[in-house]
Amino acid sequence: MKVAFIGSHGVGKTTLCYDLAAALKRQNVHVDMVKEVARLSPLPINRQTSLDAQTWILMTQVAEEIRSAAHHQVVVCDRSALDNYAYMALACGRQPVFERLAVHWMRTYDLLFKVPIAGPPSADGIRDTDELFMRAIDGLVDQLMEEKGIPFHRLPQGDRDRWIDIVKEQVRTHPESAKLF
Repeated sequence: MKVAFIGSHGVGKTTLCYDLAAALKRQNVHVDMVKEVARLSPLPINRQTSLDAQTWILMTQVAEEIRSAAHHQVVVCDRSALDNYAYMALACGRQPVFERLAVHWMRTYDLLFKVPIAGPPSADGIRDTDELFMRAIDGLVDQLMEEKGIPFHRLPQGDRDRWIDIVKEQVRTHPESAKLF
């Protein structure tokens, strides 16, 4: 099973990844987390990014998911291929080859959770804190998901304390979970 949290930076995806992975580990599920690969990029990210940087990020995301899935029952992803592609499209315009790859790769996720913007991004020393940039990414992720007809669960705005419970219930009731518990 592969689960991804999608959306803009600074919305709480990483926290949800850790919470879900911990909950699954407590149930003796062999789980791994694919962390946000943009933080490892050898090239500029955020508004200073380039096509090369975003290509590296997208390809590294896919490679990390393949590596993780080869060795674990559940892979929890801090992003998906499509929201990584959204950063590329915003910075460099839509790239048909990479868009096809990202859309194709979206079929490999069993569950997708869209994390809404709950406030301005907090400064972490890496991610951009410009709220307009954050909202542009969020809007583009929504647009691409709708345009491509990709099913996902939208976590409720302003109900952050319930998010992990909603996620755990969706994971527990997903048909793939029968193999886990």
